[in-house]
Amino acid sequence: MEFKEIIESEGVVRFLKRKQMIKSYLKAKYFLEKGFLQNVDFKIRQPKQAGIYYFRINKQYRALGKVENGILKVFEISDHQNR
Repeated sequence: MEFKEIIESEGVVRFLKRKQMIKSYLKAKYFLEKGFLQNVDFKIRQPKQAGIYYFRINKQYRALGKVENGILKVFEISDHQNR
């Protein structure tokens, strides 16, 4: 899967700044842009019909997004360890 662009919502950017995770996020975003999906564990969430994908930012956090017309729109950062 290739992406024309990866965009983040304002809430995601604020969260990344508050948690000081900009560098980790940009590294994961770089891997996605270059097509190295395995490096960030890019997968579709259940139920698959919802069309929500996630990828790993670091051990604790995952980014959630939807793919529309080749554009990945990241709308949430979730705490993977807090279930």
